[in-house]
Amino acid sequence: MSIISEQRTTNNQEHFLRLSGLEPLIVTPESNFINVGERTNVAGSKIFLRLIKEEKFDEALAIARNQVEGGAQIIDVNMDDGLIDGKEAMVKFLNLIVSEPDIARVPIMIDSSKWEIIEAGLQVVQGKCVVNSISLKEGEEQFIHHAKLIKRYGAAVIVMAFDEVGQADNYERRIEIAKRSYDILVNKVKFAPEDIIFDLNIFPVATGMEEHRRNAIDFIEATRWVRTNLPYCSVSGGVSNVSFSFRGNNTVREAMHSAFLYHAIKAGMNMGIVNPTMLEVYDDIPKDLLEHVEDVLLNRREDATERLLEFAETVVGTAKEAKVDLSWRQEPLQDRITRALVKGIDQYIVEDVEEARLQADRPLEVIEGNLMTGMNVVGDLFGSGKMFLPQVVKSARVMKKAVAYLTPFIEESKDQNTKAAGKILMATVKGDVHDIGKNIVSVVLACNNYEIVDLGVMVPPEKIINKAKEEQVDIIGLSGLITPSLDEMVFLAKEMERQNFQVPLLIGGATTSKAHTAVKIDPQYSHSVVHVNDASRAVTVVGDLLQKETSATYKKNIKLDYESFRDKFLNRGKQKEYLTLEEARANKLQIDWNPSDIKKPKQLGIEVLEDFDLKLLMDYIDWTPFFRSWDLHGKYPDILTDEVVGKQATELFKDAQELLKKVLDEKLLKGKAIFGLFPANQIDEDDIEVENNGETFIFRTLRQQLKKREGVPNIALADFIAPKTSGIQDYMGFFCVSTGFGTQELATDFENKHDDYNSIMIKALADRLAEAFAEYLHKEVRTTYWGYAQNENLDNSALIDEKYQGIRPAPGYPACPDHLEKLTIWELLDVEEKIGVKLTESLAMWPAASVSGYYFAHPQAKYFGLGKMTEDQVADFANRKGITLEEAQKWLAPNIADD
Repeated sequence: MSIISEQRTTNNQEHFLRLSGLEPLIVTPESNFINVGERTNVAGSKIFLRLIKEEKFDEALAIARNQVEGGAQIIDVNMDDGLIDGKEAMVKFLNLIVSEPDIARVPIMIDSSKWEIIEAGLQVVQGKCVVNSISLKEGEEQFIHHAKLIKRYGAAVIVMAFDEVGQADNYERRIEIAKRSYDILVNKVKFAPEDIIFDLNIFPVATGMEEHRRNAIDFIEATRWVRTNLPYCSVSGGVSNVSFSFRGNNTVREAMHSAFLYHAIKAGMNMGIVNPTMLEVYDDIPKDLLEHVEDVLLNRREDATERLLEFAETVVGTAKEAKVDLSWRQEPLQDRITRALVKGIDQYIVEDVEEARLQADRPLEVIEGNLMTGMNVVGDLFGSGKMFLPQVVKSARVMKKAVAYLTPFIEESKDQNTKAAGKILMATVKGDVHDIGKNIVSVVLACNNYEIVDLGVMVPPEKIINKAKEEQVDIIGLSGLITPSLDEMVFLAKEMERQNFQVPLLIGGATTSKAHTAVKIDPQYSHSVVHVNDASRAVTVVGDLLQKETSATYKKNIKLDYESFRDKFLNRGKQKEYLTLEEARANKLQIDWNPSDIKKPKQLGIEVLEDFDLKLLMDYIDWTPFFRSWDLHGKYPDILTDEVVGKQATELFKDAQELLKKVLDEKLLKGKAIFGLFPANQIDEDDIEVENNGETFIFRTLRQQLKKREGVPNIALADFIAPKTSGIQDYMGFFCVSTGFGTQELATDFENKHDDYNSIMIKALADRLAEAFAEYLHKEVRTTYWGYAQNENLDNSALIDEKYQGIRPAPGYPACPDHLEKLTIWELLDVEEKIGVKLTESLAMWPAASVSGYYFAHPQAKYFGLGKMTEDQVADFANRKGITLEEAQKWLAPNIADD
C-alpha cells in the first residue's frame, strides 16, 4: 500500500507546472497568482529599450532586479526592436542575468515573435524557462516544429489564442483555438499538459464599440472552460489591457484591474502580467465604483460603458489611500532601522536608536553600525536607480533625527572619533543666492557618509579658500545659477592654482555645463575639475575621486577627456560664421509698423501689489520644473503615472500639496509685485528709450550675429518696439514679482529640526509660486492693465506653452543674457524701495524666489536665443553702457564666440 500511495503522489506532482531559475517555482492549485514582470521588454518599456540600444546592460539589469524585488516571480525578456540585434541582445542579457543571483533565482520568460531569438535564448538560459510564445498563426506544421524544439530544450510554453484565420476575439474562438492547440501539443507532440500556458487575449472594454462589450467576460468564461476541459494547463494574460480606455485615470484603472483579476482568478487564471502599483484591494474598492466597473467587465447593463465613463469623471485626480502596515515593527532591530531609513519613516527612529544605544558599548557605534548599515542600503538603492532624490532626502531627515538624539550621549562619553568617507566643502559662489541643487547634492553625499561643510550662498572666494584650508577638505564643490557665477568659478580655479591647491573641484548648477567646465575652468587648474550635472552622479564622482587605489587613473582620464572635449568644442566653433555687428543690424527683423498693431495701455505708470493673496496663483503653477528640481524627469501630469518615477513623483506631489496648503492657509510666505507700463521707442538700432514722468531711461539690447540662411533675420529685442523715426508711439512694460519673503526663515526652521526634505521643499515651492506669479501678472497686464488682449481665454496649459500674444523675457535668459539691464529696471521701478527685492553684486535677486523682466506686446514679438556674439558687439555694448571693455567681457563671457 505504501508503494502504491507513493507512486500516486509522484504522478500527481508531475502535473504541476514546474519552472526554475536558481530556485524552483512550482505552480499548484493552492499557489497564489503568479506575477510576471515585463519591464525587461523593449516593446513595453521605453527606458529598457533605450538602455539596450545604448548597451547600458548594467542599468538594464537593475530594472530586472527591481522587478524581482518588486515581487515578480517570472521575468519576461523581450528584445524585438528593428534598431537592435535582438538575437545578440537576448543572448548577452540572459548570460548577464546568470551572474546575478538575486535576479537569476526566478525563472525567465523568453519573449519574441522571432523563432531565431527564442532558440538563441533557449540555448543559454539556465533552469526551466517559459517560451512566449507560439501559435497556429503560421499553420500546424510550424506550430509542431517549434513545439518539439521547445520540448527538447525542456521549457514550458505560452500558446496564443491565434490561428490561420486571426486572433481569437470572442468566447467561441478562444475555446476553439485552445482546444485545437491542446490536442496537437498533447497528442501529437507529446507535450506535458502542465507545461502549457494559454494566453487567451485580454482586450480593452468600455471602448464605445459594441463588439468590445464582451471582451472581459468572454476571457473570464473562456478561462473557466480551459481550466475545466483542458487538464493541468495554466492561463495567463496582460491585465492592464482591459483598462486601456481609461488611461490617465488611475483610480478607475486600479479598480478595473482588481475586479477583473478577482473574477478571472476565480475562473482559473493563475498567472499574468500585472503592475502591483496599479491594483486596489478588491474589498476596498468603493461600492459605487465597483458596481460601475463590474457592470462593464461582466456586461451586466446595456448602458454600462456610458455610466462608467460618466462616473469616471467624478473620481479623476483621486487616488487610493495608502494602507498603514506596521508589521515591520516586529522585525529585528537592524531591519527596523534600515527600513525607517529606506522608507523615510521618522516616527519610530528615536525609539529604535535608543534600543540600539542600550545594546551598544558606545553610542557612536549606533551611528557607525546600525545607521550607516541602513544608509549603505539607501546609497546602493539610489546608485542603482531604485530610489530617487526625494526619497534619499527623506532618508537624510531620519538620519539627522537619529544623530541629533545620539549627539548628547556621544558628547557625554567624549567619543566623537567617527570616520567619514571624506570631507567636502559646498558653496554657492559670490553674488548667487540659489542653493536648492547644492543642498540636494549635500544631502545625498551626507547619506553616503561624507562630511559636508556647507558655506551657504553668496560665498566670496577668499572665504571658500580659507575654509578649505582650515577644514582640510578633500573636495570643493561650487554651485551657481546665474551667468556671472561662471566667472566666479573661473576666478576661484585660478586662485586655487595660484595657492597650490591639489583637491578636486566639482562644478554644478543650472548655468554650468561640461562645455564651460572643460573650456573655461579646467585649463585654469592643473588638478581635477569635474562637472556634475545631477545629484545622482555626485556620489559616484566623489567616490572615484577619493578612491585611493583608482583615483589617479580616474583623474588622469577626466583631464584627458576634458582636453579632448575642449579641442573638439573650440574647433567646432571655428566652423561657424558670424556677421559683423553692422551686417547683423542690416539683417534686422523688419516689421511693417502700423499704428493699428499698437495699443496704448489703459493705465500708464507704476503699480505695486503688496501682500498679494498667493492662493490666486494655484491655477497658474507649472509643476514640471518642480519635479525636475528633484531630479525626477517627465512632464506633469504624465509624470505621476510614469512607469519608472510615477510612484515617487506622486508621493512627492502629495507632500508638496500638503506643505503648500499649510503655507497658503497660514500665510507663511508673502507675495509682492511691482510693474509699470510706459511710452517707449527704438533708438540707435539696438536701444530702447523709455519715458516715465519726463525722465528718460535707456535699455540696451543685444543682436544675434550668427550667419542665418537667406531670409532669416538677426533679431534683437529692440526690433519689437517701433523706431522713434517712424513717428509711431509705442509702449513697453517692466516687472518684478517675489514670493520669497519668509522662505529663508521657514527653510532655516526646518533645518534646525533636521528636516532637509521640507527645507528644500519650501524653496522649490517658493520658486514655483514666483513663476506662477509672473504668469498671473502677465495675464492681468495683457487683459486688463494694458488691455491689448482683452478677449484672451487660455487655460494654464496654453499659458505654459506661451500661446498668448506678447513676451516677457528676463535679463539673464537667452534673448537678453546681460544681467546689467536689471539695474535699469530697478532704477525705473524703484524696486528695492517699493517691494524690498534686492540685487546682489552679481545681480541675482534676493529673495531668491523672484522673477523680473520686460513686457513686449507686438504680435510679432517672440522668444529667441541670442547665441554667440563677436568682439565688435561686445565693444559696442561697452561703449553704449559706458563701461570698460573688460567689464563688458565679464558680463557677456558665456555669449562671446571663442573664435
